[in-house]
Amino acid sequence: MPTRPAPPDLLPPEITVFERGWLSANNILFIGHHDTALVDTGYCSHAAQTVDLVHSALAGRVLDRVLNTHLHSDHCGGNAALQKAWPDALTAIPPGQADHVRQWDAYALSYTPTGQECPPFRADTLLTPGSCVLLGDKPWQVHAAPGHDPHSVVLFEPQGRVLISADALWENGFGVVFPELDGEDAFADVAATLDVIEKLAPQVVIPGHGPVFADAPRAIDGARRRLDGFVRNPAKHALYAAKVLLKYKLLEWQQISLPDLAAWTQATPYFGMLQARHFGDRTEAEWLASLADELVRSGAALRQGEMLHNV
Repeated sequence: MPTRPAPPDLLPPEITVFERGWLSANNILFIGHHDTALVDTGYCSHAAQTVDLVHSALAGRVLDRVLNTHLHSDHCGGNAALQKAWPDALTAIPPGQADHVRQWDAYALSYTPTGQECPPFRADTLLTPGSCVLLGDKPWQVHAAPGHDPHSVVLFEPQGRVLISADALWENGFGVVFPELDGEDAFADVAATLDVIEKLAPQVVIPGHGPVFADAPRAIDGARRRLDGFVRNPAKHALYAAKVLLKYKLLEWQQISLPDLAAWTQATPYFGMLQARHFGDRTEAEWLASLADELVRSGAALRQGEMLHNV
């Protein structure tokens, strides 16, 4: 899959950003004088490439630490492979789901409800909001960033005003608000996290997906407009979430027959919850067909007979 480095003029030399395709979150590599660290590790199907990218960039040094902004499969799916490649690397995760990692509860960690995969990994320490962590020889602040995920954090380096925003803020939008899919009210958390980011006033943002960017105010303004649309019409967010989950899996499969797709959605709890809560006027089959049609109309998929292909 294509991977490209971030523009070097936006970042200090100790930071290398591997901009991944949408199946994997971006990986942020720090090479300091005394140790090295990687923030977020991509999806499991790209784990071998993640290891290769990190190994090449380290140029003979070892990976000392792995950090996860949150534990969605596209941000920590490479953890196990990196731990195998560098057994002494310490892994830090946000505290909210530490017990689920220790017990490896795939349902509580969201992998079963989303129909996604994540190989089990160990967590050695916590990335606690309100603390600082040394990355590339500089102290980075850890800030709670609930909304997209209730346990997510963002990382901020105040001297250079660089923000690792995960899925709380992209150049054009933000990630699906997953607590809303469980029936929780979480749009206010998204707004509060955008307020936190605005107060930090980053000059450079390294998002969870998409390119590194410098115009944070424009991105925040666009995110707030998008959020306002979801608040006014929660079904719009539900439809967006369903299409994202379907497209994400299609990115992994590349192609699938419609009967196999129906079997996967029936076995994926979030689809049943979304359909029952927001689209109960249609049967599951009708709703799935409409989702597939929406992906085709938007240019995100191609249908040939009974096969749906990623585009």
